[in-house]
Amino acid sequence: MRQLGLQHKSAWDLYQTLRTNTGGGKRPAPGEVPDWSGLWVWNSSRGFLFDPDTPEGVVTTAKLTPEYQRKLDEEIARIGQGIEYDPISSCAPPGFPRWLAIPFLREFIVTPDQAWLSSETVNNVRRVYTDGRDHIPEVDRYPLYYGDSIGFWNNQTLTIHTNQLTAGIYQRGNPEYTDQVETVEIWEKVDERTIEVDVWIYDPPALVEPWYVKQRYSKVSDQDKQLRIRYWDCLENPNNTVFKTPEGSTQFREFTFSKPGAK
Repeated sequence: MRQLGLQHKSAWDLYQTLRTNTGGGKRPAPGEVPDWSGLWVWNSSRGFLFDPDTPEGVVTTAKLTPEYQRKLDEEIARIGQGIEYDPISSCAPPGFPRWLAIPFLREFIVTPDQAWLSSETVNNVRRVYTDGRDHIPEVDRYPLYYGDSIGFWNNQTLTIHTNQLTAGIYQRGNPEYTDQVETVEIWEKVDERTIEVDVWIYDPPALVEPWYVKQRYSKVSDQDKQLRIRYWDCLENPNNTVFKTPEGSTQFREFTFSKPGAK
């Protein structure tokens, strides 16, 4: 899979090849879309590392340009001193590609014309258009947290191309990506409790070569159907007011467990 990424100069080139190889994909009938119902969670035993298959003792499997390797080294050094700030601490969206490696519940709703890939983390939803439309014209594009995603079905697999993204981080203590990042994903339900996603990330300012990772999502047992994805507003808790210190770490302001207005 890594070699497949290396054979293409851009995510769009790879996406076009995959679409051509499948005859352009086929719009499924309503009864032909796969059953991705239920609730799912990111499956990784490597903590917050974006690549779940990162070997022990390795910081990242991404091959970074010198500038972004330096940025990562500096970030790791700050973390070693207890200085770390995460943008989502103050309710900023995680963004994409980070979305692929965030915890908490997920829900995937698929139809012939759209796939809605949602996560409980800050109530985010990725809308993947599979009705044959192209991306937004280049003149009208601007960076978005979750970009613009189009895709096609090939039997039970969904292939997605995403562009028009804003810069961000892959996870805490992980590399940064730029607003030139683009991705290709192939989603497939491999058994009743597992969805696997092949991911290729292209980002010339930050990556020496395309970064290939495999993400996995496990279905959550919910036989009594009591689990819900709740609306998440991390600013509604008065004990969760977060700010960035001059040193660059996360801190809570006026941290108290008292109810608002209590004496």
